[in-house]
Amino acid sequence: MLPASEISGYNLQELIHQGTNTVIYRAVSTAEKKLVILKILNIDCPTLEQIASFKHEYHIAKHLDSQYVIKIYRIETHQNHLVLVLEDIGGISLKQWIKTLGDRQKSAEGQTNSPPASATNYQLSLVDFFNTVVPVTKALIFLHENQVIHKDIKPDNIIINPHTKQIKIADFSIASRLRKEQTDLKNPDRLEGTLAYMSPEQTGRMNRPLDYLSDFYSLGVTFYELLTGQLPFISSDPLEILHCHIAKQPLPIQQFNPQIPPVLTKIVAKLMAKNAEDRYQTATGLLADLERCQNQIEKSGTIVNFIPGQVDTLSQLSIPQKLYGRETQIAQLLQVYGRVSNGSSEILLVSGYSGIGKSALVHEIIPNLTRQRGYFTSGKFDQFKRNVPYACLTQAMRNLVKQILMETPTQLAEWRKNLLNALQKNAKVAIDAVPELQLILGQQPDVPELGSVESQNRFYRVMQQFFQAIATAEHPLVMFLDDCQWMDAGTINLYQKNSLGKNPYFLLILAYRDNEVSPTHPFVLATEAVRETGIPTAHIRLQPLAIHDVNRLVLDTLKCNCKQVEIFCELLLNKTNGNPFFVKQLLKSLYDEKLLVFNATYGEWEWDIQKIKEQNISENVVSLMVKKIQSLSEPTQRILQLAACTDNEFSLDILSVLSEQSLTKTAQDLWEALEVGLILPVGCGYRLPQVFE
Repeated sequence: MLPASEISGYNLQELIHQGTNTVIYRAVSTAEKKLVILKILNIDCPTLEQIASFKHEYHIAKHLDSQYVIKIYRIETHQNHLVLVLEDIGGISLKQWIKTLGDRQKSAEGQTNSPPASATNYQLSLVDFFNTVVPVTKALIFLHENQVIHKDIKPDNIIINPHTKQIKIADFSIASRLRKEQTDLKNPDRLEGTLAYMSPEQTGRMNRPLDYLSDFYSLGVTFYELLTGQLPFISSDPLEILHCHIAKQPLPIQQFNPQIPPVLTKIVAKLMAKNAEDRYQTATGLLADLERCQNQIEKSGTIVNFIPGQVDTLSQLSIPQKLYGRETQIAQLLQVYGRVSNGSSEILLVSGYSGIGKSALVHEIIPNLTRQRGYFTSGKFDQFKRNVPYACLTQAMRNLVKQILMETPTQLAEWRKNLLNALQKNAKVAIDAVPELQLILGQQPDVPELGSVESQNRFYRVMQQFFQAIATAEHPLVMFLDDCQWMDAGTINLYQKNSLGKNPYFLLILAYRDNEVSPTHPFVLATEAVRETGIPTAHIRLQPLAIHDVNRLVLDTLKCNCKQVEIFCELLLNKTNGNPFFVKQLLKSLYDEKLLVFNATYGEWEWDIQKIKEQNISENVVSLMVKKIQSLSEPTQRILQLAACTDNEFSLDILSVLSEQSLTKTAQDLWEALEVGLILPVGCGYRLPQVFE
């Protein structure tokens, strides 16, 4: 721990906050003779991730110059402890301020009972509410215009000066400058952010990456709390909180505060929409609605009802992440999972062309898994690794074991007991396949050597026992293996021998490109053999999008009327043959090449069909993507080539070794590809190079 007396150059005035990893002081800088805030990483041996998070906050915020954002002056080191020096506006957190108001109110009313820890139990007046949320919304406008997603909007991170009522946003420790981030499926305790304010997509349990729309959901939860005096979802069970964010509606605001105008409840509901495309799309549009309400309150004391979001105009192209034309297939997928969660064992085949949306469809199952505390794991076959037996299967098993390792010590002990009971003396066979399993099971004795056939049969039996131990009524299991047209011979034998897919509460999903397999393909023959054993096997064939599906996608993207887009949609359909991935990439390409532009004067999108037809636009999605890659800088193209030689997922340290350059330089070369969305970071590992600067 860093003694307060050893922070040279500062006279400490007040301890503001002491957390597990950080401590925050109000202090006077002796050199500058002014008040500052010191945020100290107060751990003697911090991990690389903790150091990276601290430096990341500095790098994100050091260039943010706004009257609505707490400034970061510098980062210093004192006795090997990192210290952030921040602006002091003489404020406290909005959470503290509201609690203080509530305590005063209770004291005036002669009440002594303290409010629950999960709630403020104090409702702001409408005048105070708008005076608070309008500056916060202006802060979001500034952040989003500077390509910063805050990712942790909540009253604790909103600073208010109780006397001047100046308001600023603070804490950029998990903020992002990327347009999109992919959140891992992990234990709730390991998620970045605050569970009570977390958007559905930030949970890692929605079929979409996280973007700036996540901030609007967290802001909506904050508004709800300010208006009602309590959080929308309260539970001691973290998984229950996640499920509420994904699938449940909060109690109506009027139930807590009948004086709230209906239009304000609609604004909060729009912010807290489960589907990100149904939320406000710009902070500017939200500010317009809030200021309209604020002006009416100040002038007449009432708010006339209106439809929120009428001026929520989006000038940047934002294509919805939801699936189009797949309603029937999603229903079929969920029906299969429903049977499995009730004790069935089934296999689901999902087929279609590359880019048709097989993986996107399968991931629609994850929100249902959260409700039933199930596990989802996946692996992807590689056409260049067909000579490596079980590579995809062990990838899926590793992902599963990593999820289990994030459980509490009590849960881990239970898993160890169950797995050892199932595997018994053959536990070492499973550990040899998935070395991470030893972290759960501990050191296990070697198994006797057997002949090749006997050894293979033992392996098949161990795999079945492993999945039997995992897939239970309490934790149904879904395993998704993608690109099965490249399934290796070892996995085909395991699959055909019925060692996968016949356990209760276990759903095995196999996706493949049906245009790349023939009736005599080993995977097809193995599937027929499995069917003959009597295991229920369903099949979803994904077809190209129809014209009305493309229409819906374009209408939701461009927010224009149907007649305007009919010819445009027909052109997109003809160019892409209804391939969803190609449709979205073509729209992005037209936008990048200024063939699809936003007219700010009229507030609508414009395009010239004839100009588009005259352009040499590729009718092949591969050519389109190649062109996009070729527009990147040479160092970025080179690093992407090396990444492509590793796997569909790669780590920064391995890429650094391959490129023979530092982690920092490797990350810098990758950044351009991250910015344009050609690759998505999984987790926060991309921040680590900041440690080595």
